[in-house]
Amino acid sequence: MENEELGQILDAEVYQAICKGEIIQEYPDDKPYPSVLIFGQTNNKRPLHIVCSYNNDEDIAIIITVYEPNPNRWIDFKRRRIK
Repeated sequence: MENEELGQILDAEVYQAICKGEIIQEYPDDKPYPSVLIFGQTNNKRPLHIVCSYNNDEDIAIIITVYEPNPNRWIDFKRRRIK
C-alpha cells in the first residue's frame, strides 16, 4: 500500500472502501480461507480493490492485498476488460 503506483493507500481508505464496497469476485478454493475481491470507494471517491479472507474461528478479516485498479483494465472497476 505504501508503494502504490497511483499514490500511497492509507488504512483509513481501506476501511472506507470495505464499508462501502461490494464483492465482485469470489475465490472459494483459496487456502487457508476462501477469499473475495471487493470493489469500494473511499470518502473521496478513490476506487480500490481489496482482496481479503475471513477466519470464522477467530472472527477476523485478513487483508491480502489492496490496490487502485487501472481504469484501462477494468470496466467501471468491476469487470475486467477483454484484451
